[in-house]
Amino acid sequence: MRKTKFEKGGHYHIYNIGVDNRNVFVSKEDYDRFEAYLYLLNDTESARAANFFVGKRHETIFESARAEQLVAVGAYSLLPTHFHMILTPLQPDGLPKFMQKLTTAYTMYFNDKYQRRGSLFEGTYKSQAATSENHLKYLLALTHLAPAQLFNKTWYEDSVLELEKLAGSLMDYRYSSVGEYMSGEQKITMPEHFPRYFGRAKNMDTYIRYWEDNKAKYME
Repeated sequence: MRKTKFEKGGHYHIYNIGVDNRNVFVSKEDYDRFEAYLYLLNDTESARAANFFVGKRHETIFESARAEQLVAVGAYSLLPTHFHMILTPLQPDGLPKFMQKLTTAYTMYFNDKYQRRGSLFEGTYKSQAATSENHLKYLLALTHLAPAQLFNKTWYEDSVLELEKLAGSLMDYRYSSVGEYMSGEQKITMPEHFPRYFGRAKNMDTYIRYWEDNKAKYME
């Protein structure tokens, strides 16, 4: 049974990896589809998301009206083999309902596209509750710095100076919520449901500072 009890007002780091560490995002279309699902499936109603990818409807996905949201997305990053998200529930059982919808829909899309069968992700998603403000800052930094591994596999051991050298690449990385916070144009993220520092971080230096200040205590 899952140890984490998802409570309204709580903040949770959600993570999962592909079976056998395989790639779960292979093409630009895969990343785009997952991001679209982050928006479309965050809805208490059960609209058929696949309908939005017929014709040109996909061009207005992030303008589509939704019913009440199941969760608020505070941050996310998508990497070839896995994803990170920070979520807070907005409805009773909202987080597990959202994750079930998200992973089921994406697995069906991926299996159909690549003509495969079976599980795509390694079991049930992993979850960790933020236990303090500093812990949440660490999880936020982890989520937004995680793509650093694409440029330096041992980034988490590096000094502040070395991490700062990656700042430009991280800000330009397309498949994380960093871009939404840098531009102030929220599509998927909902910072109003999180502490103010989520929306106030306007450069990578903030995340690097959160990481350096807290990694010794919280990094497993």
